[in-house]
Amino acid sequence: MNSLKILKKSVIDSQFYVSLTGTLFTVFFMEEQNTFRYPTVFLIFITYFSGYLYTKYQKTKHFIKILIINVIAGIISALLIINNHNEIRLIKWFIIVVLGLLYNSFFLDLYIRKIPFLKVFYVGLVWALMNCWLTLPEFNFPIFFISFFFITALVLPFDIRDMKSDTVKTFPQIVGVQNTKHIAYSLIFVSNILSVFYLDFNYSIAFFLSSIITYILIYFSENERDDAYFSFGVETCSALPFLFLLIMKYF
Repeated sequence: MNSLKILKKSVIDSQFYVSLTGTLFTVFFMEEQNTFRYPTVFLIFITYFSGYLYTKYQKTKHFIKILIINVIAGIISALLIINNHNEIRLIKWFIIVVLGLLYNSFFLDLYIRKIPFLKVFYVGLVWALMNCWLTLPEFNFPIFFISFFFITALVLPFDIRDMKSDTVKTFPQIVGVQNTKHIAYSLIFVSNILSVFYLDFNYSIAFFLSSIITYILIYFSENERDDAYFSFGVETCSALPFLFLLIMKYF
């Protein structure tokens, strides 16, 4: 039991895990587009990690430390882009970082997370931009929509988890848990259809297998479930396409 608590605190609560799964989701599309590069992978992870740290700790006594970490992460990210890419990639990265700040920053009178219903789509937007724009020479619309619909669907179970504590109106509070799940199912279905038409065969198969697991986890999402079900189980879904791709390649 102590080992599980240590694992949760050091890996999940530290925002390391969500950053890792987000990075693997991007790597899946980088592999499909044949744009995989280690400096880019490192850049994606640092961006996710510093962003989620900022969101979690901005209203705590640790904020100054986190702010320093964010500044260092920003410098490292900029150097990675300058040394391995070009100024256009730097501008793209900066825009995505600004979008992240607009999502949840205490110094703003109104930030995205306070706007009812917009939160789930905004998270999907930022993650999709990481996959279809930051890592590619040109904006890729199919990858944008595949990512956008899939990640938006994954955010909805977290709204189910937080429906009794959220101060902003969310889908489960308005339309109910079951209808929220149906919305998530529909989004994943559309994402799968797009993957069949626009991704290479092996990648669409890996994405389809991931969606089956995602469907199951969404189906059993309930407000009463332990937080680990969402922060580990549901969060893992974004890493599944890459993990299934590895299994198909090597096993």
